[in-house]
Amino acid sequence: MEIIAALLGILGLGTGAGLLVIRNLYYICQPSEVLIFAGSHNRTSEGQTVGYRLVKGGSSVRLPLLERAFRMDLTNMIIELRVSNAYSKGGIPLTVEGVANIKIAGEEPTIHNAIERLLGKNRKEIEQFAKETLEGNLRGVLASLTPEQVNEDKIAFVRSLLEEAEDDLEKLGLVLDNLQIQNISDNVRYLDSIGRKQRADLLRDARIAEAQAQAESVIQTAENDKITALRRLERDIEIARAEAERRVKDALTKRGALVAEVEAEIASEVVRTQAEVGVQRERIKQVEQQLQADVVAPAEAECKGAISMAKGNAARIIEDGKAQVQGTRSLAESWKAAGPNAREIFLFQKLDVLLQTMVSTVPEVEVQNVTVIDAKNGNSATKMASFLEQLRQGAGIDVAGAVRQLTGSEPPGETPLLEKSQLDRIWNRLEADIQNYLDRIAQTHPSEQQAEKAVEQVIKRNPKLKQRLRKVLDAQGQGALQVLFAHPLIYVPTDKVETWVMED
Repeated sequence: MEIIAALLGILGLGTGAGLLVIRNLYYICQPSEVLIFAGSHNRTSEGQTVGYRLVKGGSSVRLPLLERAFRMDLTNMIIELRVSNAYSKGGIPLTVEGVANIKIAGEEPTIHNAIERLLGKNRKEIEQFAKETLEGNLRGVLASLTPEQVNEDKIAFVRSLLEEAEDDLEKLGLVLDNLQIQNISDNVRYLDSIGRKQRADLLRDARIAEAQAQAESVIQTAENDKITALRRLERDIEIARAEAERRVKDALTKRGALVAEVEAEIASEVVRTQAEVGVQRERIKQVEQQLQADVVAPAEAECKGAISMAKGNAARIIEDGKAQVQGTRSLAESWKAAGPNAREIFLFQKLDVLLQTMVSTVPEVEVQNVTVIDAKNGNSATKMASFLEQLRQGAGIDVAGAVRQLTGSEPPGETPLLEKSQLDRIWNRLEADIQNYLDRIAQTHPSEQQAEKAVEQVIKRNPKLKQRLRKVLDAQGQGALQVLFAHPLIYVPTDKVETWVMED
């Protein structure tokens, strides 16, 4: 038992000693720091011999009594910069404020400079070194630039400062990640005067540009108005010229018509007058014979008065007729002088009435079905549709109907809601109309969605077609719609067709 106790004691002491050694000699390096074990000799990547070794982002064991471990933080340090009364090129004192982000270099060979110069320094001391170095570089860059260059091109100013400070910071083992210039000012208000001058120049240029734009706009508006007015005048002249020509043609046409009408009226009046003279003469003779005995003298006087009046009326009518004949002849001569077109114009004027009379005698004709398919220049689908339609119209063989019968999609024979003869007429016309619509849609080679959209528009835009479809649907059910809309190239779901038909 004593031996076992001794062994356990030795084992416990060994374990405790091991834990103590691991805790004091085993070091873990975080990603944001670097471990430096001083005391051992190592070679750098450039072949130099140094008295330390580096561990970055890993772990290592310190050799007891031979090495000493140091940690160096590589995290970012923010340094606020302010340089007052730094004379720029031209002797103008400037005040520059900015922020710099620096850190200790973590890559060789710059990290060796940081180890030699900054190992053992705290972050405040390192930030102070970096701040003094950057402020010195900032003053040197300002001395080589004018205030205008510093204020107008801050990117170039920062680039010059980075180039100036890079070598100095590298010697210290530091890296400048970012530098931002926040404010540039001066106590003599030189930059303000530059800004006022620039604003005045911009305001002047803006006013000049605005005035020029307004002048150009006014000139362009006037030019557009002039062009518009000229075009309006040209249009009015053309309209007036066309109206004058139309009136001349109408006058020429009416002149021929008036000549013929006046000639007919004169001829009728002459015939009527001649007939009236003969009648009056016969009446005079009759009156003379009847009243010869007792009223001879009054009758003779009355006869003479009637004859005188008739002669006067005849003379007046003849003179009027001669005058109208003379005017008609003058119009006829003018018509002949106008050439052969005068007669054609007259005939065209009378043709309108004749055509209206002829058209009114033609009864209305109802076309049941018209199918137009380009079977010569179309594709295979249109040629097949043309062949099926010609076979159905010429030989009476309905291939589509036979296919529907084989598939069992023929409409039922019972017609409980409509008379069979009436339903047959509706069915035949409806089937022809729908097949015609589907053939025309098939010629555009639509997709399935496009075909459905086209069929929906046809149903909604044709109330009579929708009414006939609704009658067939009520009489024979959804199977009738499946038969009607069966097509070799177009497929439309029957339930959608039923929805479109039943919509109000």
